[in-house]
Amino acid sequence: MKNIQYKNTSISYSDTGKGTAIVLLHGFLENQKMWEQYIAPFSKKNRVITIDLLGHGATECLGYVHSMEDNADAVQAVLTELRIRKAIFLGHSMGGYVALAFAELYPDTVKGIVLLNSTARADSDERKLNRDRAIKAVKQSYTTFVSLAIANLFSESNRERLQSEIETVKNEALKTPLQAIVASLEGMKIRADREVLLHLTPYPKMMILGEKDPVLNYEETKMQVQDTEVKLVTFPDGHMSHIENQEALTEILLQFFKKV
Repeated sequence: MKNIQYKNTSISYSDTGKGTAIVLLHGFLENQKMWEQYIAPFSKKNRVITIDLLGHGATECLGYVHSMEDNADAVQAVLTELRIRKAIFLGHSMGGYVALAFAELYPDTVKGIVLLNSTARADSDERKLNRDRAIKAVKQSYTTFVSLAIANLFSESNRERLQSEIETVKNEALKTPLQAIVASLEGMKIRADREVLLHLTPYPKMMILGEKDPVLNYEETKMQVQDTEVKLVTFPDGHMSHIENQEALTEILLQFFKKV
């Protein structure tokens, strides 16, 4: 792991391999360790960059609201440090929101985007209320909130089969400081709707969804790619395709990177 200083904050990242750069962006309560199984296959032909987003992993907090734009600026700071001028972005859940914010702010840097269990739409009023409830809940009982939040990301049918993986994700999530959890919930709540990017941007795009995703409504989310060039991939499981469908996902992503 390496670090750069950005706005007096330490941003942690890793840099492996050579070739076209692929930037891997984790989701809420995750960190760059979620990509460990993917670095080896991806870095055979590409340069793979993983980054801990604000307040997650070994990256420090940057205030009381971590907007998706703040995260995108931090990602750009890492790419500037590494002299990377163009990259493919793969974002899981909140990482997808950051990838879209990045695409809006730094369009010339983007060669392709994969939204993994993510959406281009802003939070609905109901989801905003849920974020407020989550902020209250995590302040009341941090450990209970994190444990429940993680278990709920997997499809019910996988919760027993993937017990040890869920435990690992939970233990990583419990390293996320309270301030970072609240700042990220506040940031996701106010994020802009970027569905227009799926329609108007010139580079290849892919959306990967789980049919039984407990967090993102599958039918609603897939509507976003209607009448677009975005390739839709559907798995029969939950919100954690990188764990629930690891082998198939690796293959699909390698094919996408090759085409880009």
